[in-house]
Amino acid sequence: MERRVVITGLGAITPIGNNVEETWNGIKEKKCGIDKISLFDNTGYKTKLDAEVKDFDPAKYFDVKQAKRLDRSSQFALIAAREAFEDSGITDQNTDLDKVGVFVSSGIGGLTTIQEQCEVKVNKGNSRVSPMFIPMAIANMPAGNIAIDLGVKGESISIVTACASSTHAIGEAYRTIKCGYEDVILAGGAEASICEIGIAGFENMKALSNTEDKNRASIPFDKERSGFVMGEGAGILVLEDLEHAIKRNAKIYAEVVGYGATSDAYHITSPAPGGEGRSKSNAKGNKRCKYKA
Repeated sequence: MERRVVITGLGAITPIGNNVEETWNGIKEKKCGIDKISLFDNTGYKTKLDAEVKDFDPAKYFDVKQAKRLDRSSQFALIAAREAFEDSGITDQNTDLDKVGVFVSSGIGGLTTIQEQCEVKVNKGNSRVSPMFIPMAIANMPAGNIAIDLGVKGESISIVTACASSTHAIGEAYRTIKCGYEDVILAGGAEASICEIGIAGFENMKALSNTEDKNRASIPFDKERSGFVMGEGAGILVLEDLEHAIKRNAKIYAEVVGYGATSDAYHITSPAPGGEGRSKSNAKGNKRCKYKA
């Protein structure tokens, strides 16, 4: 029998709040997280706005050594995961941590670290590149760092599919629990790619909005849209087998009842104009598991 999957924990750090409560209050207050770029000097860039996490101080969450060894994307991921894990009430007393996975994605990973270390290589030579460069830069490190930080030992993966990465992570976590391979999975994503090379790359693709009006910058369904706004942050859900959640008397926020994914195989960014991919994805959403653990 296939298992039902529920959400029992929430964690977030976003441009409108540094935790779930602040973010939810920001939504209710219609707070705008978009503002002028402050993470670097954007003189010479057409792009003037982004959506940064505000008032972020790593020292509030990490000691100096740990903060230096974590890219900003991993810092965000850990903050959101810690909040979600605590919110879920999962402990090694009520849950087998060998059956707790981490499916946390990042579309680009440690892009700021890549930029910084490339500059070190060019200006100071090979020997000055940080030995932590690769562990800070690769896209699966938010997931890996969460597993280490929380001591959970189930499957730890990062699904990298650009803007769909976090949605895929949550969907595959749902399938994995549904089919009995894990009892609990922390699922979601983290991103922190607001840096010179990141903005330059997207700007030269003509992908970013170049308006200076923050209230008219992110308007994807408007005829005056001119691109997207680069943001950062993390959002993590704790997905759990319903019976497991009931057994430990967990707080249940919602149930996940379906997930489907397809490829349009049409264009690098544009969806197929007839909507074929979306319709096929919907049809796949409630297919039964073929294999059981």
